[in-house]
Amino acid sequence: MKKTYGWLSALVFVMLLVLAGCSDSGTKEGAAEKEGDGKKATKEGKDLVIAVADNFTTLDPHDTNDTLSNSAEKTMMEGLLGFDEKMTVVPLLAEKYETNEEATEFTFKLRENVKFHDGTPFNAEAVKVNFDRLADPDSGLKRHSLFSLIKSTEVLSDYEVKFTLSEPFGAMINTFAHPAALIHSPKALEEFGDEVGKNPVGTGPFKFVEWKPSEGLKIVKNDDYWNKGFPKVDSITFKPVSENGSRIAMLQTGEADFIYPVPTEQVEGVDGKNGIEVDSKPSIVVRYMAMNTMKAPYNDVKVRQALNYAINKDAFIKVVMNGQGEKLDSVIAPDVQFYSQQELYEFNLEKAKELLKEAGVKEGMKAKLWGGNSSSTVKAMEFLQQQLAAVGIEVEVVPMESGTLSDKIWSVQNAEDAELELYYGGWSPSTGDADWGIRPLLGGTDAFPPKSYNVSYYNSEEANKLISAGLQTADEGKRAEAYAEVQKVLWEDAPWVFLSADNTLAGKKNYLKGVYLLPDGSLSVAEAEIE
Repeated sequence: MKKTYGWLSALVFVMLLVLAGCSDSGTKEGAAEKEGDGKKATKEGKDLVIAVADNFTTLDPHDTNDTLSNSAEKTMMEGLLGFDEKMTVVPLLAEKYETNEEATEFTFKLRENVKFHDGTPFNAEAVKVNFDRLADPDSGLKRHSLFSLIKSTEVLSDYEVKFTLSEPFGAMINTFAHPAALIHSPKALEEFGDEVGKNPVGTGPFKFVEWKPSEGLKIVKNDDYWNKGFPKVDSITFKPVSENGSRIAMLQTGEADFIYPVPTEQVEGVDGKNGIEVDSKPSIVVRYMAMNTMKAPYNDVKVRQALNYAINKDAFIKVVMNGQGEKLDSVIAPDVQFYSQQELYEFNLEKAKELLKEAGVKEGMKAKLWGGNSSSTVKAMEFLQQQLAAVGIEVEVVPMESGTLSDKIWSVQNAEDAELELYYGGWSPSTGDADWGIRPLLGGTDAFPPKSYNVSYYNSEEANKLISAGLQTADEGKRAEAYAEVQKVLWEDAPWVFLSADNTLAGKKNYLKGVYLLPDGSLSVAEAEIE
């Protein structure tokens, strides 16, 4: 039996986009008049400048691993599906879809009368060309793994396409909504080949003009965009500005209209001043300290639970995150699909000491905590060091630059050879589905480095079965049940010290509406408007 999923008409969808772009900016309407200097900023023209923290790596979504580059790609290209502000799947180039109950067949009805920026018509054949490229095991594309289960892509008619998977995969709809599934013009793929990442051609609201990696990216309005009434601005220029203070200064002087991220320590100093609003919203980015469960004493669940009781999460959020986050109460954040809240490990030093004693851990135990070398990461690790000292654990903080950290953690071929004891990190499941928030990080031996990101080397037969059960069906009720159970198992087994769910932080002039960060930290500009 097939399930059919349809959406609102295009007209109603446009209205919803307008409402979504104007309703929740992260600050109340008129905040600038009520707080700070009360200044209402103004702007001439409809050309925007957005300052970002780093360079884009490529403009080929099929070969992109970073959220920042995905943000740029989404301005020019679209997928069959996408995400709204709440990471809910919404229609883009597909109007509806059907899936069988086994989650092995997915059929999409496509939007008609859409053209790529080079004039090539969008149709089922264009979809097939793109997904054949993504599914090709010899492609060498960074995002091939997300689509490796596609056994075939079949053109049923000009505007209908069917995907058949090699095995059931209940999270596939969210995977189709991932930025990796943005669609190139087939003509551009043929013309530019491996250089398509420097020459993006899509169906999106903006068209590519120029990209100089050290200087920035310029895009202009697509006058023939299928979603009538959009875009509402003429051009956007993205400028890479790595230094936090420089990005803030650009926003203050009006050189930039929107910046992200805003450093947590500077939020209070700029919000409501010089016509600036800071948008702070819950994200799906989680922070944790992973414990290598194959190494003593972390192979004892009592030790892992003890460390959870030993860390004051309220203090972590206040001191490390400057209040920009919430205590993590599951392995995934609340806005991830199939999230299930757990009972917090409340700060309790006596409980922590009792569990450590029961596990035979003596005061003065030494441990090494690995992590990156950014100032915010080092700050977090030093906080954890101080907290664990209160229960008699002497932690050595070991910050590493990204290349060294990658070699030490992600290049380990045999789990038994892993030197890692403790690791401070974060994760954003950019499909918005519980599967991608759990399986790559805690999904048993198949997720051990170098194949994936399970640096806890956690392997639970019960958890593995539940993770698999969540993928064996497209039935959302059955999936929800499986993921609720696995979150309970993971919480009690505690392969991590569960810390926080971050807020996204972006700064903008208060005349700008409809530009926002999604919970995964990616940027949306399709509804940008200057008031």
